[in-house]
Amino acid sequence: MPRRTTAIAAALSLLPLGQPLLLGSTTALATTAVVLSTQAAHAQSAEDYLNRGNAKYRLRDYQGAIADYSKEIEINPQSAIAYTNRGNAKGELKDYQGAIADHNNAIAIDPQYARAYTNRGNAKDELKDYQGAIADYSKAIEIDPQDADAYNNRGFVKNKSGDFQGAIADCNKAIAINPQDYAPYTNRGISKDLVGDLKGACADWKEASSLGDMNAAGWVRDQCQ
Repeated sequence: MPRRTTAIAAALSLLPLGQPLLLGSTTALATTAVVLSTQAAHAQSAEDYLNRGNAKYRLRDYQGAIADYSKEIEINPQSAIAYTNRGNAKGELKDYQGAIADHNNAIAIDPQYARAYTNRGNAKDELKDYQGAIADYSKAIEIDPQDADAYNNRGFVKNKSGDFQGAIADCNKAIAINPQDYAPYTNRGISKDLVGDLKGACADWKEASSLGDMNAAGWVRDQCQ
């Protein structure tokens, strides 16, 4: 069954907004200009590490990505994005405890960061902490009711836990939000098959296949003739 890792986050502006205008002598203004220039360079370098880490992640150079995210965190310890992206990279290397620790840090910095809860749920799922995973996906949905990945992933884990009707309901929500993603069709089909609705399962797998899921295409070929 496919589960989604919420996409790595791109860099956000690291420069503070709404800074008060500083008034004073020309010397003071010159000093302020130097300070602001230094802050801008500092922020730019942090953003560069984040973007470079994202590029390495996409190339599956997870160790390289972790190194860049770590450098960005060193420069900007309040970067929730860098923590959760580093957590995703650690998860790809099967360091699930390390991933959870990073997502914990992201959530401590920004308790309303839905992506961090979704990805922490993924790591908990890998450790077979299904109730913990469901709780994290539910929190992500509470924060962002349009988080299709959180619905799909919660359905994925509910299916593992034997809650097939709950899994189907979550996949329904994911499909309503993003009908072009094959994962919830595939997952809903599996749940329908497990409750004896092969016809419904085949309909879902055919839709998933049309959207690019090769596994679903195989199930259609083998089970839906």
